[in-house]
Amino acid sequence: MNDNYIYFIVALLPLAACMLVFQVNPYHALVIRGILGAIAALVYTVLGAADVALTEALVGTMLAITLYAVAVRSSLVMRLGVLKDEVIEEQLMDDFRTIFGKYHLRLELITYKDTHSLHQALMDKEVHATCVRSKDNEQEVFEERQRPYHTKTRIQRLYDIMQTELVSPATNLIMVSSVINTPSTLLR
Repeated sequence: MNDNYIYFIVALLPLAACMLVFQVNPYHALVIRGILGAIAALVYTVLGAADVALTEALVGTMLAITLYAVAVRSSLVMRLGVLKDEVIEEQLMDDFRTIFGKYHLRLELITYKDTHSLHQALMDKEVHATCVRSKDNEQEVFEERQRPYHTKTRIQRLYDIMQTELVSPATNLIMVSSVINTPSTLLR
């Protein structure tokens, strides 16, 4: 009897595992994890371990993938706090979506009624960043036209990403320390 196909199927396991380890996109990693589980279940079936194959198919593949999908979906969100009645320029929002899309983050807008509750939400870690229109008394009129928005974040990694990749001249980028409630402003 020729069992060479078993070697081919078994060789797919390390190949799928390597693909999984080096995958950058978390959604693609979920698909590859499902393929890895299906290959493992197939190997167990071919080798005569039907009970282990069934367990791998149900728990290792279906349940794990479902739970991972929920976790990935909920954790890859960048929550941006904005004021309820304020409209942010579409170009700036497109820039944010493009930047965070590179890192597989969904941009979710959370609205607040006033600037105090918006700042408090940033400090209480309800949002990752805030974007509000500058007040006339905060900047000179010329600078107001150049950078009409203030974008504040409390997360160093988001600050670094926005500082290097945000090309929009419409916003000042501010890193806020959540321990000491004083912002350290670094103009782009």
